Amino acid sequence: MLKPGAGPDLAVGVFVVLLGLLCLWQASIIPATPLYAQVGPKFVPYLVGALVALIGAGLVVQALRGGWSAGMEEVRDAPPTNWRAIGLVGAGLVANLVLIDTLGFVFAATVQFALVSAGFGSRNLLRDVLIGLAVSLGAFLAFDKLLGVDIGAGILEGIL
Repeated sequence: MLKPGAGPDLAVGVFVVLLGLLCLWQASIIPATPLYAQVGPKFVPYLVGALVALIGAGLVVQALRGGWSAGMEEVRDAPPTNWRAIGLVGAGLVANLVLIDTLGFVFAATVQFALVSAGFGSRNLLRDVLIGLAVSLGAFLAFDKLLGVDIGAGILEGIL
């Protein structure tokens, strides 16, 4: 039986376990080639997935024993949840997923930066868009021109 207030702790623990299992599943589908003699490309993802799942299991055990967050001063004195901020950050992530294939990395990341900035309290949209554009353009050029990694130019394909 869960103690009162331990429900959120249990939810966090279960989420972390599921995240670790997701990592293990994704590691299992990484193609392995015979070029690796000792440690292949799956080792680190398997290690990370196992450690994340183990940490999640520990959090679940702690939650079942009464939780860990109820006695924390930060939790007791926390303001109410800012759903607007969570929504804006989530919208930034979704916008990036939706826009990256059509508009490309630079514009998708710029929109994401502006939405996340608004979620964190910024009220200057023009400044956020300009900073997001500068940072994402710099990252794109670094990956594309310096490293030779195509991260998707989108509508800027012929220009950059």
